Amino acid sequence: MKLATHRISQLVLTDHEFQVPLDHGKPSGAQITVFAREVNAAGREHANLPWLLFLQGGPGMAAPRIDNNHGQWWTRATKDYRVLLLDQRGTGRSSPVNYQTLACLPSPQAQADYLKHFRADSIVRDAELIRLQLAGKDKWSTLGQSYGGFCTATYLSFAPEGLRECIITGGLPPINQTADDVYRATYLRVLGKNRQYYARYPGDAVRAREIADHLAAHDVRFPAGNRFTVQHLQSLGKNFGASSGFEVVHYMLETAFVDGAHGREISHGLLHAMEAQSIYGTNPIYIMLQEACYTGHNASNWSAHRLLAEYPQFDAAKNEQVLFTGEMFYPWDFDAHPALQPLKAAAQLLAEFAAWPELYDRKVLQANTVPVAATIYWDDMYVERAFAEQTAGLIQGCKVWVTNEYEHNALRADGARVLDRLLGMLHGEV
Repeated sequence: MKLATHRISQLVLTDHEFQVPLDHGKPSGAQITVFAREVNAAGREHANLPWLLFLQGGPGMAAPRIDNNHGQWWTRATKDYRVLLLDQRGTGRSSPVNYQTLACLPSPQAQADYLKHFRADSIVRDAELIRLQLAGKDKWSTLGQSYGGFCTATYLSFAPEGLRECIITGGLPPINQTADDVYRATYLRVLGKNRQYYARYPGDAVRAREIADHLAAHDVRFPAGNRFTVQHLQSLGKNFGASSGFEVVHYMLETAFVDGAHGREISHGLLHAMEAQSIYGTNPIYIMLQEACYTGHNASNWSAHRLLAEYPQFDAAKNEQVLFTGEMFYPWDFDAHPALQPLKAAAQLLAEFAAWPELYDRKVLQANTVPVAATIYWDDMYVERAFAEQTAGLIQGCKVWVTNEYEHNALRADGARVLDRLLGMLHGEV
């Protein structure tokens, strides 16, 4: 269903809503809403352009909202395409999943069973239903950023007949690896990022130690009332995979303390900045299904948590240097964040679930005929380069741009240039 149309920054935005089955195996069962925003260059909204579906990173993140920044990738994309920004199921305006909506379900088991329908396989089936409504028999192109690239590989596996061409930016998934393989590699990457961070900002080693010691000795509370722990502090390392991530953390730490009425204390500036970093209340899929991205017929059993013991360098109580962790999530997160506390039992059930369907068909990928172009970022902290290279070799005809010019967020940082190069690769111009 087509909804409102708006104009901004020489673009025409049209809102769409679609009804899709919660469980695609039961098409006549419960339905959910999926929202998408169509983006066209002003004056070309009625042109007969091919569709480009954007698959957002995550999991559990809504598609980007259009602003006045003319350097964004959609400025380049709308020269050749009619762009569709998909709020993947459970995100943004697509039957949102959060602690409020999940509270409508009667038990943790019901919550877990509901969330089992929010992985890439369901997202791809949603996309195919939407394609048929918007494009009819025409195929469309896809642009998958990070987790959106994982979804693209699932799309290529199970519905390649709907695809004209595919672009993947920093999201070639680890197809032959387990969750444990992924987190072992990722912990090593994060250790490297910590070394780089402290080499750039050596004074922050003392500052981080001072903050950690203060948190261990004092009951410091966020404005929401939950306690600020050393683990919270260490979680700032999830920023290190972005081009400006070191600066984000450095500028937070440099204003960590103020002299208050009772002596030296953690500043409200840092407390508010830390809370702003947390998206758990609005995007719990991000933490609850993160490890499920790497599972097939097996349980993750809190892989990142189990493997943390193999890397004692991250124990801030036993090491002088406080090391930051990355995009890893732990059972204690569900105790530490008020919006996650009601979902802890469901998260445990998901971590123990071992009957996940496969997300990729290796034989189909090896026989792929859809043109694919992908970036692999040499120092990517979130998607291990070696695994991505293996997957690129598995997908027949996949063209790859391996670069150390960018971090994982290249599509956001320099989107028009990145997309232009990948399109050139697809079309034989590079």
